[in-house]
Amino acid sequence: MNPDLSKLQPYPFEKLARLKGAVTANDALPHIALSIGEPKHPSPEFVQQALISNIHCLENYPTTKGLPELSQSIADWLVRRFRLNVVDPVSQVIPVNGTREAIFAFTQAAIDRSAANPLVLSPNPFYQIYEGAAYLSGATPYFLPCLENNGFNPDYDAVPERVWQDCQLLFLCTPGNPTGATLKFDDFRKLIELADRYDFILASDECYSEIYVDGKEAPMGLLQACAQLGRDDYRNCIVFHSLSKRSNLPGLRSGFVAGDASLLKPFLLYRTYHGCAMPLQTQYASIAAWGDEAHVAQNRAEYTQKFRTVIDILNPVMPLQQSEAGFYLWASTPVDDETFAQQLFAQQNVTVLPGSYLSRTVDGINPGKNRVRMALVASVEECAEAAQRIRTFVESL
Repeated sequence: MNPDLSKLQPYPFEKLARLKGAVTANDALPHIALSIGEPKHPSPEFVQQALISNIHCLENYPTTKGLPELSQSIADWLVRRFRLNVVDPVSQVIPVNGTREAIFAFTQAAIDRSAANPLVLSPNPFYQIYEGAAYLSGATPYFLPCLENNGFNPDYDAVPERVWQDCQLLFLCTPGNPTGATLKFDDFRKLIELADRYDFILASDECYSEIYVDGKEAPMGLLQACAQLGRDDYRNCIVFHSLSKRSNLPGLRSGFVAGDASLLKPFLLYRTYHGCAMPLQTQYASIAAWGDEAHVAQNRAEYTQKFRTVIDILNPVMPLQQSEAGFYLWASTPVDDETFAQQLFAQQNVTVLPGSYLSRTVDGINPGKNRVRMALVASVEECAEAAQRIRTFVESL
């Protein structure tokens, strides 16, 4: 077996299961899960209908590149959403079966194993696929702490030049998971200049880009920054998007990769061997989803209501910072994060995720220590109930 498999750590939810297994939950209260970032809003009926109407497509093999109509719908959405000048649906877009598999696969295709010390730079805390993809591609992950004193974004100015010289791939996550922090134009411009200078790939995970406070400006994306800089070839830049959060369709497993055509061409070759073509009925459902914004606006309004409700309840005992985007609260805890999560589950039957499970300790610092991630994915009523129970628990400490 691949010896790099031994470098993989247990997934955060495996650690959480063990932590909860050591105590007994208060079964007098129904369980409320704020741990997994799985949207619980209903999936759009018109997308369901598109899937059903095209179920006869099961009799056909899909191509790796997918339907031209799907790539066109994605290109059109990118142009509208990020005010781009142009996106070529043929060379600058590849539909994928959710961004989790695409992030992993792209890393395998992108890393040059012959280099002396290939590095994959990642925010810390981070989506664990970044780390696993780096190890299994033959690279080493290099973690950039996302601390409150820097707005929960990495301090790119603090990265040593030797690290930039060995960097082959830099993962961005904007809006961030779990912090909700976003990158602005000046951040993107700095990173694009670094990618040009040191010849590495910028890979921006933007899966939470459509969930932001209702009425506020939508978060900027990497391709949008490229367009403002006159870089319509998106050189060295790749973005990942998904319907899972935007459209409440995590079970559809549908997203896309877009950007630099010179990177996507060899990635498409990789995918023909990888064997991951999107089923045709899924493609038709995806076309319907990317073409509609009304359900996305409704989705955003519900999350905005949940944020306001939960923050109002918890602020007197547990000061919270409104996330810039995404559906997480990245909350400081009055005791260590594992104890907080375990005892909250035992006493109030509410599950949250310890922040240290989403981070790695580097130079003695774990950016997730004494924080928990609360995913506001349940209904407004359940989120309010969970907040009341968390408040009761904090008041008991």
